[in-house]
Amino acid sequence: MTTFTAAATLPASRGPLSASVLQTLLREQPRADLRFDGLADSDPLGDDLQLALHLCYELHYQGLPGVSADWEWDPELLRLRGALEARFLAALRENVPGGDDVPAALDTLLVEPLDVESVSHFLRDHGTWNHLREYFTHRSVYHHKEADPHAWVIPRLRGRAKAALVAVEFDEFGRGRAELAHARLFTDLLRAAGLPDGYLELADHVPGPMFAVVNMMSMFGLHRSLRGALCGHFAAAEITTAPSATRIDQALLRLEAPEACRFFFTEHIEADAVHEQVMRHDVLGDLLEQEPELAADVVFGIQATEFLEGRFGARLLDSWHTGRSSLRQSLPD
Repeated sequence: MTTFTAAATLPASRGPLSASVLQTLLREQPRADLRFDGLADSDPLGDDLQLALHLCYELHYQGLPGVSADWEWDPELLRLRGALEARFLAALRENVPGGDDVPAALDTLLVEPLDVESVSHFLRDHGTWNHLREYFTHRSVYHHKEADPHAWVIPRLRGRAKAALVAVEFDEFGRGRAELAHARLFTDLLRAAGLPDGYLELADHVPGPMFAVVNMMSMFGLHRSLRGALCGHFAAAEITTAPSATRIDQALLRLEAPEACRFFFTEHIEADAVHEQVMRHDVLGDLLEQEPELAADVVFGIQATEFLEGRFGARLLDSWHTGRSSLRQSLPD
């Protein structure tokens, strides 16, 4: 039987913003001294801002080691989080084309360009065991809390859209069986791959692009005004997961990987093929019947997901094609 353990330490800072948040959370400086140093000049998609935002968001999930739960609703910390979110949200809007044609935005996800290599194509055709372990490390920032960000939107929906989204979440959380929850399956995968399996234990290895993907989910989920974007993101994720999971499973089969590694992906191949239709027709279809004015937000969620996932994939492929690790630190043997 596997156990789900927490990370023993906080991640190291990556600049003045994340350092200020960490020092504040550990009460090494008074709350009144929470600083916005470097915010105006920081890269909204860079490591420092994204780690600072991740730390703020994590207070709403499993919490942080050595950090009081009382920080979750501290007004000054929320003020800083709001400033970080504003920079992040503006950067996302600047990097997507926008629009309000939801069917067209979804249809683009179903067509894979023949001349563009994805991470899953690389892993299937060329990936080594080290490449896969790096990929698992990146994704651990999300999969340890898989489907949790999407749960924030449930009380913000109603009718068929709510019921259908809950049905998808029910599958994500193991259909009532804790050992089949996708977050638990990923913990089993990490252990089978010889990697630390504690909650966010690998965070120091992961660069900013993956944190940005997860922070986008948290930001969309925690703001009612972005409920349409969250639903668009969730639909995009479900549509694109099954094909990529199939290719990664093929890579794992080729490399004779442990069964626990394969099971995580084969579970997603089957489940997400169904979830795609539920999200597209029952969740988005009903949501837009009720609130057609959310169409532009849904499109934004789809496009922002594609932008950040594309940026993440480019980071990995650029590193791997040049023989470098895609991580910030080497993995334990």
